[in-house]
Amino acid sequence: MEETNQTVMIYFYFRPFSKLPEVQVLIFVTFLIMYLVSISGNVSISLITWTHHSLHTPMYFFLANLAALEICYSSTIAPLTLASILSPDTTTISLPGCGAQMFFFILLGSTDCILLAIMAYDRFVAICHPLHYTLIMRWQLCVQLALGSLVLGFILAVPLTVLIFQLPFCSSKEISLFYCDTLAVMRLACADTQVQEATVFVVSVTVLTIPFLLITLSYVFIVATILKIRSAEGRRKAFSTCSSHLTVVLLQYGCGSLIYLCPSSSYSPERGQVVPVVYTFITPVLNPFIYSMRNRELKDALKRAMMRFLLPQTQQVL
Repeated sequence: MEETNQTVMIYFYFRPFSKLPEVQVLIFVTFLIMYLVSISGNVSISLITWTHHSLHTPMYFFLANLAALEICYSSTIAPLTLASILSPDTTTISLPGCGAQMFFFILLGSTDCILLAIMAYDRFVAICHPLHYTLIMRWQLCVQLALGSLVLGFILAVPLTVLIFQLPFCSSKEISLFYCDTLAVMRLACADTQVQEATVFVVSVTVLTIPFLLITLSYVFIVATILKIRSAEGRRKAFSTCSSHLTVVLLQYGCGSLIYLCPSSSYSPERGQVVPVVYTFITPVLNPFIYSMRNRELKDALKRAMMRFLLPQTQQVL
């Protein structure tokens, strides 16, 4: 009997990275360190931007939102991934649990990509229209843009998740990834998935291609404006405010495009298991370092916060 009754609870399990226990332990330790570093780094950025009045600007407001998204995004994937690496034979996820993980993955991932486009628009206004910046980037608009990215992510996540989990699944199956991804789960279905594949492509274009084109257009105008600045110091400062954002954009959109904008017929489980590590574990770790190292105001705020924390500890020891 190939097809099971959908009233029977279905469980999935994740494909291990390696069959060697020593390698699995090494991967577990590496992923755990990356997860803890990403959480602490993004929490630090959120708290710093919240507590320092000098950082209460639209740019840092969006950066704090991005950090909060990265915390939730990582926490959607990492805990179950770590458990499955440590105990691959006993860690399973139910059909509703897999659907919930996929929903939040699409919601937060889509919001993340849209927010990066909004941050590019913020830099475009700041550099190309500096005299009108405060008039255009009002706090009301900033909040609306941040909420709008979340709402759009929700609108994209709901129908796609519902469509995929309406498919019949034959029995408990091995997901070729370390989380419930759309393409990996669809490969386990016992039915035609053309509608679902088309929907995934439409969502991917909406989340990846359109925002990336808007980001590219913004940076065309930004670079043209920067090149008109006469002083070398002014050009350096303008480029430094954009370089960190551009680095994150290339990491996020580059890896996402390799997975979701390629034809489904060319989907490779091996590539699908490696590339997502970049945007689920590595990018959330790198974001705090990229933004703090390339941004003097944030770096100074972090130093002041560290000094305030360390001084009382030193005084207690003395």
